[in-house]
Amino acid sequence: MKRLVPACAVAILVAAVSVFSVGWKLAQPVQRRVGDSPPDLNAQSVVFQSDSGASVHGWWCPVKDSRGAVLLLPGIRANRLSMVDRAEFLRRANYSVLLMDFQGTGETNGHHITFGWKESRDVLAAVSFMRQSDPSNRVVILGSSLGGAAALLATPPLKVDGLVLESIYPSIEEATNNRLKIYLGPFGQLVAPLLLGQLSLRLGISVNDLRPIDHIASVTCPILIMTGEKDRRTTAEETRAIFARAKAPKDIWLVPRAAHVDLHRAARDEYESRVRAFLNRL
Repeated sequence: MKRLVPACAVAILVAAVSVFSVGWKLAQPVQRRVGDSPPDLNAQSVVFQSDSGASVHGWWCPVKDSRGAVLLLPGIRANRLSMVDRAEFLRRANYSVLLMDFQGTGETNGHHITFGWKESRDVLAAVSFMRQSDPSNRVVILGSSLGGAAALLATPPLKVDGLVLESIYPSIEEATNNRLKIYLGPFGQLVAPLLLGQLSLRLGISVNDLRPIDHIASVTCPILIMTGEKDRRTTAEETRAIFARAKAPKDIWLVPRAAHVDLHRAARDEYESRVRAFLNRL
């Protein structure tokens, strides 16, 4: 018994330090030089200011006589490079495109990744930039994972003409529980409060601030929601719950055999066909 109690205490301490380290790592910025844009995008390097406190860096790719403009929002810890394939497809379809780095990623400054909270301010700034660049254009947002969550968390709600959401978490609690369950099995639920408790300590936000599902009913434009059929991080059931809260007109697509991956790469032809059809209806 004398040996067991200290051993348990050490185990608990090690577990707590490990969870704290994971929280620190997840919120750490991932800034890097993005480099030049691919030549076929014919992009202009742009910088605009956000209420997040960041100078947002991106590529603005205008098309003459475009059918509209699409804002591409990357997932967590990613930058605009992850959206290049989508940008090329949309330019071929004659849409202007804005690719951007959220605060704390790519070439945009920031102290922490905030899982959509501060990133939502970057989305508002990006939409404002696009409206000023071409006031006559329809503006559509295509956001993957954190990018889609940030679009929903924007306050006031975004005034855009269409919204494409890929693999967005309904709440940070569900997102955390799902991921911990994958790595730790049933013990994940015991660890989740230690990880979620760091939101307030590190970022000054609460779990209630990160609930995109509570915001989707405020969206007034057409919505296309998609996720991987086998996604364990953002499950099909969670995606259906988000879809149920959305107002019509709305569409949903569960990508066959896909997990929490780049859905464009997982099912390129059908992805492009569905997104084009959605945009054509706007």
